[in-house]
Amino acid sequence: MAVASVLKKQKYQLVGRHSAVKRCHWFYRALTGRGYCYKQKWYNIKSHRCLQMTPCAIFCTNRCLSCWRLEPGDLGFEWDQMAILKEDVDEPEEIVDECIKAQRRILTGFNPVHHPLVSEKMWREALEPKHAAISLAGEPTLYSKLGDLIETFHKRGMTTFLVTNGAVPERLAEIEEPTQLYLTLYAPSEGVYKQVCRPLLKDAWNRVIESLALLKSFSCPTVVRLTLVKGLNFMEPEGYAKLIELAEPTYVECKSYVSVGMSLRRGLRNGNMLKVDELRPFAEKIGEKLGYNIIGESVSSRVILLSRLSKPIKVA
Repeated sequence: MAVASVLKKQKYQLVGRHSAVKRCHWFYRALTGRGYCYKQKWYNIKSHRCLQMTPCAIFCTNRCLSCWRLEPGDLGFEWDQMAILKEDVDEPEEIVDECIKAQRRILTGFNPVHHPLVSEKMWREALEPKHAAISLAGEPTLYSKLGDLIETFHKRGMTTFLVTNGAVPERLAEIEEPTQLYLTLYAPSEGVYKQVCRPLLKDAWNRVIESLALLKSFSCPTVVRLTLVKGLNFMEPEGYAKLIELAEPTYVECKSYVSVGMSLRRGLRNGNMLKVDELRPFAEKIGEKLGYNIIGESVSSRVILLSRLSKPIKVA
């Protein structure tokens, strides 16, 4: 399959029929003692013990302009992004086992015997991941056994962050609660949403609205993340605030688009990225409408954290 070949070249570790693992930038930085992800600073998620995975590597409800992943048409070939709904799927236990094995394969290249910047202690800890970031690529709520997958990670003593685009609210309504739930909001209005996300579902916007309203029913910490692109959806903070109000999230993350991967083939560039100094007044306007304050900033990750809390909850 052409798409599998491309994903392997992009350093994805393919797992079973539809899942994948890939090391992130901060996993590498943490292992080599040169920094860590803002999620470690804010939520105590250790970057070197974080397993970045997806149960839906090539399946999604959207074709977002800002997404780094390979989408149909990017390289001249097509596939059905919703096909996973019609197919048999791999079992959660198998996915978890194989994802951990994939993470360990990645770590063979960081063995301290051959990599002087990696300590023996950090490497051995990394071999036993303690957190699963269920994100990476695709839309995880398309996987019919997502609740069981989250439960399986939890039974292994791991925490979970689930990231969704909100297009499958019926899955959110039935799943085992993750340790923290993210909903990525790409637009302040339906018109902008259609332009940015190019949704495959005709009622996608209404589904996002439904998912936002569902967030307040979760007992775990919840996040509405704004992925903001200069010249595309970096606008109307009042519109974002009105939508966020539906969710009553624990946090709002105002995060810049990052110019990487396949988004470059769709016309986005470094000039579409936002600096923290540009994000801050935008975040402040949203905070004023919601009664949230800025409680964290990460210059390197270009993200600002808003909350009614005085400081983030350490989930691990």
